[in-house]
Amino acid sequence: MVSLRKNILMMSDPFYYQSIEKIVSAEFSDRGSKFIAYAYPVATVEVFKESLNEVKKLHPKASHYCFAYRMGHDGNVYRVSDAGEPSGSAGRPILGQIDARQLTHTLVIVVRYFGGTLLGVPGLIHAYKSSASMALQLTPVLRKKIEVNYELQFDYTVMNEVMMIVKKFSCTVLRHEQQLFSVFEIGVPKSDETEVLRILEEIPGVELKKKATPR
Repeated sequence: MVSLRKNILMMSDPFYYQSIEKIVSAEFSDRGSKFIAYAYPVATVEVFKESLNEVKKLHPKASHYCFAYRMGHDGNVYRVSDAGEPSGSAGRPILGQIDARQLTHTLVIVVRYFGGTLLGVPGLIHAYKSSASMALQLTPVLRKKIEVNYELQFDYTVMNEVMMIVKKFSCTVLRHEQQLFSVFEIGVPKSDETEVLRILEEIPGVELKKKATPR
């Protein structure tokens, strides 16, 4: 399922990816056990760790903190955890709900409070799947442009020309330093990368350096 999901993401649109808009939560109950699902938009493993710690602080007496996430514009970074539940009964069902909506840069954590009755593996799969699905239904799906990061260095006298291109193609300004020269790090939409680079290279004194793979 994971490899198939990756292929679907890569073939669906090479210039866009889908993620969720905001943090949401939903609750599901079964035979006394309570499952609280939190869905987060995340871009890095560091943000995932912070989010997991935040949930653990909110629910210090919970019995399990199961999760799944998928990151990267092509969904090639993922992780699942059953957190002490039977193997395959929690993390995979949660990831399945992320994948069913063709999402990436998305984390779902499901907190369980044990109610005293064993649910069995089928019951657990249903509970974790249902709670994750309920949470993801509460947040709009965002279609975002894949960007490629570049560092630009140029004299301040061509600042207006550079900024016109940045604004015209909706590039993201990630960093700006004013020294002897202006230094910008920008995210260039992958769909417009060739055109943006062609125009920038025509501006006298602009130096370009690719910073990272598409994000």
